[in-house]
Amino acid sequence: MPLGAFETGHARRLDARTLAAFKRLELLAHSVVEGFVTGLHTSPFKGFAIEFDEHRQYVPGDDLKHLDWKILARKDRMYIKQYEEDTSLRAYFVLDTSGSMGYASGRYSKLDIGRIITATMGYLLLNQMDAIGLTTCAEKVELFLPARSTRAHYKRLTDALAATTPRHGTHLAETLHQLALRVKRRALIIIISDLFDDPNSISLALNHFAHRRHEVILFHTLDRRELDFDFEAPTRFEHLEGDDQRAVDPRPLRKAYLRAFEEHRTIIRRTCHDRRIDYQEIVTDEPIERRLARYLIQRMKR
Repeated sequence: MPLGAFETGHARRLDARTLAAFKRLELLAHSVVEGFVTGLHTSPFKGFAIEFDEHRQYVPGDDLKHLDWKILARKDRMYIKQYEEDTSLRAYFVLDTSGSMGYASGRYSKLDIGRIITATMGYLLLNQMDAIGLTTCAEKVELFLPARSTRAHYKRLTDALAATTPRHGTHLAETLHQLALRVKRRALIIIISDLFDDPNSISLALNHFAHRRHEVILFHTLDRRELDFDFEAPTRFEHLEGDDQRAVDPRPLRKAYLRAFEEHRTIIRRTCHDRRIDYQEIVTDEPIERRLARYLIQRMKR
């Protein structure tokens, strides 16, 4: 089980001051967007141009480039493909709220960082007049907000983020499959998770999005100690998605842990590469605003 499913010794809880800070997510998002990407004049996110709508029967004078040749060959009937202009974008954020996302060895937990990413990128998309939605999930879908493009909807989204707390258990792959079926029209899917579920199951879920022609961005959100496993002294580990607690000497475990962790991460990265999914590893001790800005600027240059 990866380290993020556990919490060491001193548990971190959201105090009143921290919770109040999260309630200012819109202000924080505004600051990140205005401070790092203003002036570049190019959107890091683009609509999908046109989307197939329906067929209609051919009439003389129609442009033959829109003729559906498959129907002609199969039924000997002439039909024209009609398309719907779709220059705006629909984006759905998927925020993992399982217990492991509450792990924090420093100032911010992985869930804290997930809130900031969602609020910041949601603000940016809304400023482009794009529609944003939100799904939070642990063992099941906890919340589903459909995509909307109003300020009132953004306020509901940030209020929901501020109120979100880690839950027991995780079934991330199953939730992703459900969302892939639920979102009918092509969309941008932004997943924020530590991915502590079976990596092969997650890969199948990512393939599901690709099969339905969605664009996917994956923010693999991790704590530094999950990457390094730099524990030296005997440590008590508490299972964040169950009731198990164990006091162990971590030093003999480090090599096996790091090998298993890297195997898990390699499977996810390979799937993202094969499916042209943007994979971004986010570590909670890095300045999140700089990390996000660097990624957004990379997208602008494509």
